[in-house]
Amino acid sequence: MLFTVVLPVFLVLGYGYLVAWLGWMSTQAIDGLMRFAQNFAVPVLLFQSIATMDLGAHFDPVLLSSFYVGAFASYAAGWAGARFLFGRSPEDAVAIGFVCLFSNTLLLGVPITQRAYGDAALAGNFAIVAIHSPLVYTFGITAMEFTRARGTGLAVSRVAWRALIGVFRTPMVLGILCGVAMNLAGMGGLVMPEGFWAAIAMVKGAALPTALFALGGVIWRYRPRGDAGVIAMCCAVSLLLHPTLTMAIGSLGGLDTASIRSAVVTAAMPPGVNAFLFASMYQSAQRVAASTVLISTLLSVLSSAMWLDLLP
Repeated sequence: MLFTVVLPVFLVLGYGYLVAWLGWMSTQAIDGLMRFAQNFAVPVLLFQSIATMDLGAHFDPVLLSSFYVGAFASYAAGWAGARFLFGRSPEDAVAIGFVCLFSNTLLLGVPITQRAYGDAALAGNFAIVAIHSPLVYTFGITAMEFTRARGTGLAVSRVAWRALIGVFRTPMVLGILCGVAMNLAGMGGLVMPEGFWAAIAMVKGAALPTALFALGGVIWRYRPRGDAGVIAMCCAVSLLLHPTLTMAIGSLGGLDTASIRSAVVTAAMPPGVNAFLFASMYQSAQRVAASTVLISTLLSVLSSAMWLDLLP
């Protein structure tokens, strides 16, 4: 399982890391690739996936609750550990909790599930991905804005407005919303020409390999620096606690095999670069976020294989 499923995904990521380390591509070029992937290609991938999905069949409440109850429990564990075990500031605690909350559902979860179980197994992944960014960013931004606003008298409505603006300016969220609109329009009888979907497929095909390669180049910059205890906690919560809770809740809820696979593999992914971007946006726990992204991504080569072996 390690060599046939997990290793190819991480070889592409490692290729990007090597290219950045050797200086064969500049920081600006790597950032350009990542912007193309995150702002254009990946939103098209999400658009196509949601537009053609049977929304009623795949948005299973048990599937979503097994993943997201585990995710928010992981946030609580990360926040509490940062605040009370390591004595970090309230803002740092929110950023560290967000690191534990934000799994790399798309850039790693989707290709690993695809290689392990095939394209037909991705419906559960995309159901999770469809609400991941809107839900997680709304929660994270709201939690941070309320934390920063303590004692300043900032109105709740103003904090909520900031959170909504932050979420709906995200290209991936826009891609998801456009996909939902296209799906509903298709139910109403709208049929797009074959050439439209062929163009969508061309851009979609570039999304995951480009994103993985660029992710490797971005991670190279965030080499570990101190904070070993907090980083170890974040890695353990992301790679072990979240998938364990997801598997337990899904099994108790009677999820079918395909849904448990999607939920657990997605939950077992390390934090994505967006966790670091969130920390940077608020200038809180940036070193912890950057180092956790790098170290947990390296560790997930082995942990992903472990979870795939444990799954039915």
